[in-house]
Amino acid sequence: MAGKKYENIRKNIDPQKRYDLEEALKMVTTNKVAKFDETVELAVRLNVDPRQADQNVRGTVVLPNGTGKISRVLVLAKGEKEKEARDAGADFVGGDDLIKRIQEENWLDFDRVIATPDIMGAVGRIGKILGPRGLMPNPRVGTVTFDVAKAVQEVKAGKVDYRVDKAGVVHAPIGKMSFGDGKLAENAHALLASIVRAKPASAKGNYVKSVAVSSTMGPGIKVDPTSATKVVAAAA
Repeated sequence: MAGKKYENIRKNIDPQKRYDLEEALKMVTTNKVAKFDETVELAVRLNVDPRQADQNVRGTVVLPNGTGKISRVLVLAKGEKEKEARDAGADFVGGDDLIKRIQEENWLDFDRVIATPDIMGAVGRIGKILGPRGLMPNPRVGTVTFDVAKAVQEVKAGKVDYRVDKAGVVHAPIGKMSFGDGKLAENAHALLASIVRAKPASAKGNYVKSVAVSSTMGPGIKVDPTSATKVVAAAA
């Protein structure tokens, strides 16, 4: 049944057209494919060479309307920072005990990992487990910090990490279908603004080459890059 719905929706999308961002999001939210609350994702192709260290675009943004997902947060810390993490709402808090559990039991019942700098030496022992899953704490995205309360609160509020892939594309969620096109547009503009701010100094020419939006089970809809970034430019 989903296949038939998908085809019917796809027939109404002009593959040659570049839609206005708000129009594209409205098309996504009014053409539900699956029975569950699908995630809506933005794909942004950048004019960068990810093989160059100075063009490996990555960053974080707290979406104004959250992601619609409740992230399970693990904090690896010592002493007073453990209490601070618990008070901030972390789901799992510990130090060497949880590092050992991950190492020996391959325990991975969490979505994000935050660690204090003084425990990163021990965290390195589980780098081969966390790294391939995108869970390794990194100071560049604010997950290696002594301010664990702020880090936990941001994740719970809808913080999204993004990173350009080998093809020069950033894929990131901007919420759920149930948000409606208005809230999704606010989230999309926040993400695009962050990506634009992360533009490498060495990147030349037209930075945002193309943009597309899609739901988990739905077809991709191409967006006019000028439309996608006009609010960003106005706010700059």
